[in-house]
Amino acid sequence: MAKVIIYSAGEKTDEIEHAKYLVHLVSIGPSFEQSHYLSGLGYSDVFDQADMDTLVYLPLLSRDAVQVPDLDEAKGFIDHWKPGAYRQLIIVSSAAIYGSRPHNPGLMDESQSLTPGQSNRLARAWKDFEGICTRGMEEYPDSIVTILRPSHVLIPGKRDYLGGLLTKRWAFTLAGHDPSLQWLHPEDLAGAVVGVAEHQCGGVFNISPAGVTTLRASLRLAGTYRIPTPRWPQRILRWIGPQTHVSPIDHLEYIRYNWTVSSGKLTEETGFIPKKSSFDAIVHFLNGPSEESPLKKRLALRKQAFPATFDDFGLDKKYLAAYSRTLLKFMEDFYWRFECRGLEHIPVDSRAMLAGVHRGFMPLDGVMTMHLIAKETGRHPRFLIHPTLLKFPFQFNFMTKIGGIIACQQNADHVLEKDGLVGFYPEGIQGAFRYYKGVYELGKFGRNEFVRMALRNRAPIVPFVTVGNAEIFPIFGKIKWQWWMRFSLWPVFPFAPPFPFLPVPLPSKWHIRFLEPIHIEKEYPPEAANDHKIVRAISDEVRSRMQVAINEMLAERKHIFWGSVFKD
Repeated sequence: MAKVIIYSAGEKTDEIEHAKYLVHLVSIGPSFEQSHYLSGLGYSDVFDQADMDTLVYLPLLSRDAVQVPDLDEAKGFIDHWKPGAYRQLIIVSSAAIYGSRPHNPGLMDESQSLTPGQSNRLARAWKDFEGICTRGMEEYPDSIVTILRPSHVLIPGKRDYLGGLLTKRWAFTLAGHDPSLQWLHPEDLAGAVVGVAEHQCGGVFNISPAGVTTLRASLRLAGTYRIPTPRWPQRILRWIGPQTHVSPIDHLEYIRYNWTVSSGKLTEETGFIPKKSSFDAIVHFLNGPSEESPLKKRLALRKQAFPATFDDFGLDKKYLAAYSRTLLKFMEDFYWRFECRGLEHIPVDSRAMLAGVHRGFMPLDGVMTMHLIAKETGRHPRFLIHPTLLKFPFQFNFMTKIGGIIACQQNADHVLEKDGLVGFYPEGIQGAFRYYKGVYELGKFGRNEFVRMALRNRAPIVPFVTVGNAEIFPIFGKIKWQWWMRFSLWPVFPFAPPFPFLPVPLPSKWHIRFLEPIHIEKEYPPEAANDHKIVRAISDEVRSRMQVAINEMLAERKHIFWGSVFKD
């Protein structure tokens, strides 16, 4: 049976709730014989504990508003490690290490690169902390080192920036940003510690709750009124304010973009499954340990006003439906006057990869395609989008709530494994910035990742083409403006009348055609995704079919503003 010590480098009064939930691991883990909690002791006292197997290390956090690990304390702890003192060292780090940026795919796993997020001071501090611990423990190969990266843990009585938002009457948020968040219940943190200790698992493990929520929903449940404000005044306030009283600029990024993580690896290796949802963690955080809290009934009533589960990436079907009844309906019926054929080729309830043509540099054709499919089939395709579409306020909310997800294999696999529809533009962002001359000639299909995704998940490919979308912003000139490219993440600055003088799309008539599906899942095994020749052959076939369909539609088009291109 395992014997565990939980050591907190901070003062016991600051970590009393850690003690309350982690010191009683014996009641959660049936194979735990003994558990002790130590705090504020000298290192010699920690390493002189007899007959103990595992040490759980909770780092000391800075006393200012930043609250990052104390690196000097961590170095001192590792320097005093005694060979053979413990069989396993469990280090409690933080999922904040990944940073928060528009490139984050959502539900990040442990293989997610830490380098891009290091411009954020909080993420950089957690990375340095882990680096000190792992480099120091390399001298002790006989010890099992486990690093846990929990999403934000809500501990009653403990105040930090994110938890503090839930306890205030008013909270300043970023206008146009309602990111998906994860709030972890302390019992799930304890359960994860139990799992890795019982199975003696080494390595890095994320810990996430059973489901995500949004910042707005979290604040509504807590009874906190939002004050949406632009980012620049909040940055100024944090720049001039004292760090002991004002949270730093870096914290803003964590309420700006999604930074959710996946605990799939933890479940696979230990069998541990989180039992508490993000809402459960919020209720427990506000209600406290007392079962008689006057807040309990009010929180229960508020909780009933929300859906049982939230989409992992932020899709809000009610939000999309509201736009489909108003703005998108106007654009479809009056401004661009859609005509569409081939919707019967979209599977009714099974997975598929939709491969299309993106023109006009704005994401309007993707938005309208999502709206059209949802309206006509009742299914909600998840289009893989470029990070530039999530960088700016309001656009972030719009794209995530209608179903956009960051373009990466991980996200595509997640949707297809659940028999969903994934939308993809094989030409990539370069296809959206093609000159108007020759705009309907398909370009190179990049690395053909959409074919690999379809093969790996045994999904048919449904090509679709659109004629008329290139006319809404016809590109006649482009310049490589370095500042703009860094600011917007666009590859160029386009001159596409009326842009940049008026960012309003021109009217035209759109013709959309979904082609017959290519059932590659019936012809090739998943392993074919690693065969470059097969992947290229499938990609060439998709491209050829799409180009033929475009040419046929252009041959029938008599005018860009009216008329039909379909003979039936």
